Amino acid sequence: MNILISPQAFKGSISAIEVANNIEKGIIKANPNHNIIKLPVADGGDNTLDTLVGVTKGKIYETTATGPDGKKIKTKWGALGDNKTAVIEMAKISGLTLVDRNKLKPYTYTTYGMGEVIKECLNYGFNNFIIGIGGSATNDGGLGMAEALGAILKDKNNNYYLSGPNKMPGKNYFEYSYFYRVINKLIGRFKLKNYRSYFDYLKSCKNNTSSDYVNKDELLYNYYNEKRYEHEKAIFTQFEKSYGNKPEDANTFPSFQEWKKNIYSSFLTENKKLAKFFSEEALLDPLTHNRLIISKEMEEKEILTNKLLLKIQYLTNKHQGSFHIILPYLPGKPEYHKSFNDNKVYRYCFKNREFVYSNEAFNQKLNRVFENINNVFIISLDGFNLRKYDLFDGHFSKELNKFVMKKLSEYIKEFDN
Repeated sequence: MNILISPQAFKGSISAIEVANNIEKGIIKANPNHNIIKLPVADGGDNTLDTLVGVTKGKIYETTATGPDGKKIKTKWGALGDNKTAVIEMAKISGLTLVDRNKLKPYTYTTYGMGEVIKECLNYGFNNFIIGIGGSATNDGGLGMAEALGAILKDKNNNYYLSGPNKMPGKNYFEYSYFYRVINKLIGRFKLKNYRSYFDYLKSCKNNTSSDYVNKDELLYNYYNEKRYEHEKAIFTQFEKSYGNKPEDANTFPSFQEWKKNIYSSFLTENKKLAKFFSEEALLDPLTHNRLIISKEMEEKEILTNKLLLKIQYLTNKHQGSFHIILPYLPGKPEYHKSFNDNKVYRYCFKNREFVYSNEAFNQKLNRVFENINNVFIISLDGFNLRKYDLFDGHFSKELNKFVMKKLSEYIKEFDN
């Protein structure tokens, strides 16, 4: 007798192939003389992949993709026996069996992983697809899949729509793309034309000849002294510079007077290259850390930073954690945050605008940002050797990172004790 075994999967139990194999065993046990043909079927839901690949003697590929809840999962897809058609089962990527049945949130689930697997199939050279869409946990209409494939989604108000897992980091495909960065840069250039200058915020000088104001030499004398000159000369002539540039020749390095003259002439001039890069006005002001607040907007930025840190501290404490701020003093120049030998307030008149500096100004900035933050650890880099920057990209060197990590380790041990 010829017997055709053509079952579907037993949902939530065993696959259609396993069902067919077990039925075959039972028939053979009863009568081994029957001619048995196994042809499992699927309706596009659970086990569609295993069924189609199995009956055509195809191949299964294992991969990693985004699950319905945005977390990465191990999954698989397959190719039919003809090696021309890819098979994707939605239930294995965005399916109900992959989420907690007691905490179903279909309005937050995504088909983003489907798009990721389709891209992988395309990379393998497949252009024909069989996609089973049964057993899904999602209701996003395929938006996540489209986004993973590069679609730019917008809502009815023409705002960019964030689908699936990208809702979590607050980014979508468009924002990761090179095209977005170019457009954003052009928008920044446009804003720069309408950007309020620093000089718009500053008070007009009371009287340019008044004794209330210091001249440039009085303002910069302490900061640009011979100690700083020797320090910078040593860095530029003894060490390679960032991006593989060779050290400068000590014999041709500017003299102290030339070096000082060059710096004085560029003080408070605009760096147009930086202005374009950051899309805001960039003044060459080495004393900026010691400059008093020049606008309400800048003060608000510091206050908002403090509010953010306070919120993080509150949430950390709420969950029995410990919140710490680690602040290394920026390297490169000795006494970086103390530009003056005394605690006087220095007023300098430039382009009929009043620039006000003091050593205390930097402490005031720190106090505004870290007000009511319990654990602030400031790592001084004054005791470190000359070359603090990595030769490749100008970030902290390997040695300096070790120095900072050692200080941090000592701080943690002390805090634990």
